[in-house]
Amino acid sequence: MSTGSENFCSHSRPALLLAVALLLTACGPSSLWEQPPPDQHIVRSGETLFTIAWRYGRDHRDLARWNNLGDGSLIYPGQVIRLNGPPASTTAGRKTPASKPAGRPLPGSKSPPPPAWAWPTSGRIVADFSGRPGSGTGLLIAGRAGQPIRAAAAGRVVYSGGGLIGYGQLIILKHNDTYLSAYGHNASLLVKEGDNIKKSQRIATMGEGPGQEPRLLFEIRRNGEPVNPRQYLPAR
Repeated sequence: MSTGSENFCSHSRPALLLAVALLLTACGPSSLWEQPPPDQHIVRSGETLFTIAWRYGRDHRDLARWNNLGDGSLIYPGQVIRLNGPPASTTAGRKTPASKPAGRPLPGSKSPPPPAWAWPTSGRIVADFSGRPGSGTGLLIAGRAGQPIRAAAAGRVVYSGGGLIGYGQLIILKHNDTYLSAYGHNASLLVKEGDNIKKSQRIATMGEGPGQEPRLLFEIRRNGEPVNPRQYLPAR
């Protein structure tokens, strides 16, 4: 014979499930999974303006200008970095944008041409560029543990370390005022910040990427924005 408490539970369970479903619907993707990106970043130990810009898909020059940082070399832990430009201002009834959009050259300005790129390592591409955060912002190249990672073009090391979540041991090279490249999931880093690097110079050794398999995450960014490396690399 069923007890009164059992009858109560059997009748109340559908109502409870319906209430939970309605709550999840009310808190749907727009509020749970698609939160707007933060407009500020608090500097942590080991971070540079390049890594902060890399994390948020910004141009480091924009961050320096929006935060009055000069060349951006003197940032410190605990400092608050604005990630967006100031809002448009109105002068004499006319709206004037306070700054250019992130990653976009000013009208009429000339961007340096892209360097002559080379493949940073040999191996099969196991994940292609999609533009989505994670490995989708570059190419994921398979290989063997410890195989050489080489500079895809001549440049200067602006970051060498492990402080950027999702990239493991990472190297970022600045090639000119427009183009940067990055090499993630390394086992060892063979260059340091400030080093001038020649094209195809060995800069790291391949380490473990997603799935604990030997992988290189290779990215090219133009004015801070990820671009498809296949558009720049030679055919092979």
